[in-house]
Amino acid sequence: MLAKKLLGYAARNDVIVLGIPRGGVCIAFQVAAELGAPLDVFVVRKLGVPCQPELAFGAIASGGVRILDEQIVEAMEVSAAEIERIAAEEERELARRERVYRAARALPKLQGKTVILVDDGIATGSSTRAALAALRVLQPARIVLAAPMAPASACRRLECEVNELVCLEMPETFRAIGEFYEDFSQVADEEVNALLRLNSEQCGHEIGSAPAGICKSVYP
Repeated sequence: MLAKKLLGYAARNDVIVLGIPRGGVCIAFQVAAELGAPLDVFVVRKLGVPCQPELAFGAIASGGVRILDEQIVEAMEVSAAEIERIAAEEERELARRERVYRAARALPKLQGKTVILVDDGIATGSSTRAALAALRVLQPARIVLAAPMAPASACRRLECEVNELVCLEMPETFRAIGEFYEDFSQVADEEVNALLRLNSEQCGHEIGSAPAGICKSVYP
């Protein structure tokens, strides 16, 4: 359903799809297959409130980017020491995922490209803002943010940070991303790597290299 909203980017040599691991890669794989585009990962880690870890007070992303939501930090009374402790833990996990998903391979060159950044849903938007800040450093020509669902308030904050925002469901009242899925079980690292390999085979390019051409879609 999300890919149908993005068909204007199909069969173009300048388009690359980036999925936010882990769940976002499953959605991104389907989008990339429909558009005939190469797929890679863009690693972001949420910084969760100590007593309520599903609530993000910020996020970190590849390239040393850190975003803090000062309103949540203040409202939840997250101390500077807690911020540093949680950030250090998530930085270790971010580094681990970078190693697992791309080993020694570099992120594809994004300068001048149209990047479609895909996640399986957006809650507070902190992780997404970190990813967008890191992406802008890499100078893509255009950033398209795509997700199946996000609260309307987050969409309003994010739409000014991208060239295009594509979202299927934007409710005013939003509790959790998992409520929109029949199956929201954990995605394994092995599944992420399997999807990256499959897209690489379809596209005829090495994972982590610059896009080599239009992929053969496996979906009608």
